[in-house]
Amino acid sequence: MDTILRKISHSKNPKRNALPVRERVHESLRSAVLSGRFNPGERLTEEYLAEQFGVSRTPVREALHKLESEGLIKALETRGFVVSRGSKDEVEELFELRAILEGYALGIICEKASEGLFERLSGMIEKADEALKKGRIDEVFKWNTQFHDTLHGLVTEKRRFHRLLVTMRKYVLMYRKDTLGNPDGAREAVEGHKKIVMALRLRDRELCERVMRDHIQQAKQGALQSLFGTRLEVEGASRKAGLEVGGT
Repeated sequence: MDTILRKISHSKNPKRNALPVRERVHESLRSAVLSGRFNPGERLTEEYLAEQFGVSRTPVREALHKLESEGLIKALETRGFVVSRGSKDEVEELFELRAILEGYALGIICEKASEGLFERLSGMIEKADEALKKGRIDEVFKWNTQFHDTLHGLVTEKRRFHRLLVTMRKYVLMYRKDTLGNPDGAREAVEGHKKIVMALRLRDRELCERVMRDHIQQAKQGALQSLFGTRLEVEGASRKAGLEVGGT
């Protein structure tokens, strides 16, 4: 953990290093929590974090209270904080919101998607497929992330919407990594991406929105199963539309 903290507290990005110390500490801690570097239930203390970041306890204290207000950590009755694990309702809410945002985004993208985009996305899917066959689940997660990052990069001109989209996805990834940590969840993600590309090629905005929402709903099922042992049945729009690409 010490190495991780030193790594994230000293960015190679000059703009980030120009930020006030309190903002850099908050950003680094927030990134660590959202990316799963800290486990749910793990205790965070001012003394330890200040020592690892090489700063005073004041910016660490401010960062911790800010993370608490964002719902990412919870204060203990004794000293310190613990990383939160959302309730079932909170996790469902996050995925429902993401489904709406991602669906809307894909609807925008389908109207300007190029053959070059299809080739890039298909290349990522192929690499994820290869990684899946070799049992390299971490690589599947990497290509899954890059797939969505590529799509998000096509709506940056809608700045407010793009910020919402990226922020929501960061929260969801706290739980999504657990889902993709098993072969079934990883396989569902890869197959879902194949359907997304097929829908984009059809250039049907309504279908694209529904297929993406299905994909996120499938991810929600996996997260609920992984975290709470609960799985909901969802009838997919992609199945209704005949976008079958193999065992999902």
